[in-house]
Amino acid sequence: MKLHLTDGFNFLSKLTPLRALNALQVVSSYMLSKLTGRARHWGFPLSISLEPTTSCNLRCPECPSGLRSFTRPTGMLQDELFKQTIDQLHRRLLYLIFYFQGEPYLHRNFLGLVKYASDKGIYTATSTNAHFLDDDTARKTVESGLDRLIVSIDGTTQETYAAYRVGGKLEKVLEGTRNVVKWKKKLKSKTPHVLFQFLVVRPNEHQLEDVQKLAQELGVNEVAFKTAQIYDYAQGSPLIPTIDYYSRYRNNGDGSFAIKNKLLNHCWKMWHSCVITWDGLLVPCCFDKDAEYRMGDLKEAGFEKVWRGPAYSQFRQTLLGSRADIEMCRNCTEGTKVWA
Repeated sequence: MKLHLTDGFNFLSKLTPLRALNALQVVSSYMLSKLTGRARHWGFPLSISLEPTTSCNLRCPECPSGLRSFTRPTGMLQDELFKQTIDQLHRRLLYLIFYFQGEPYLHRNFLGLVKYASDKGIYTATSTNAHFLDDDTARKTVESGLDRLIVSIDGTTQETYAAYRVGGKLEKVLEGTRNVVKWKKKLKSKTPHVLFQFLVVRPNEHQLEDVQKLAQELGVNEVAFKTAQIYDYAQGSPLIPTIDYYSRYRNNGDGSFAIKNKLLNHCWKMWHSCVITWDGLLVPCCFDKDAEYRMGDLKEAGFEKVWRGPAYSQFRQTLLGSRADIEMCRNCTEGTKVWA
């Protein structure tokens, strides 16, 4: 509990008066839009996800990076595009998720860019498969000022781990985690908050208690269980867990499955956050993995022009009218509690 509080206080320490005002503007415009059915937006995003790269060393079966199934190009975020974006947003931006698709640590200057954002007082987080956290990289991770390090660990034995993290080595994940925890202690740093993220699928659902014990042994701050998005779920999938609590999908009893939640005609994410791909495309949320719903290109226009532009306004209005009309929203659990 103490460590969770430490992370919470660290997060709140980033809240300046201007960021608090921005949060108030975003929340109030969202509530008014829900109430009236007319999309309006005041303020700037509270958080953004920024993609360092689409490249990945693993081949996870429900991931476009792992499957190499993108129609959009693979590449690396340019430092200048990143800095321009942060420079435009940092006074109001509270939270930077330095991840979308791919493995962030494959970017040659990833930690340099983390430090750039951290130095501007933004809470920074990333998600990694932890295969590149050698001793030197772990030290630089702690020194970068990264606030939250999410380590994907979807099994406590090599066999179970590799069932989903195809091509991965559990021992590399554990070694990388130990390295970060060690350097936090050596440098007397409270950050990053190290979190084990466990994607619950049928092959690993029997190891929920095991991963919590493992995290405690390693000195990991927190364990989070995440439900899996399955693309072809209608006729079932060997990845859908048998533990109903951790499944996004309901068994209809006839061999078919349906998504649990009702699609409500609103979405908080469309008001408080957005995603920027490695090549500067601005898309509405993390469900748009192939960047099909492009609101604009930051290489051609400033962030504010895209954020307040007609394409974004129309997208928010369509969502308020009928969320089911938007293809990527149909397999989405936003607004329904199916996370542990």
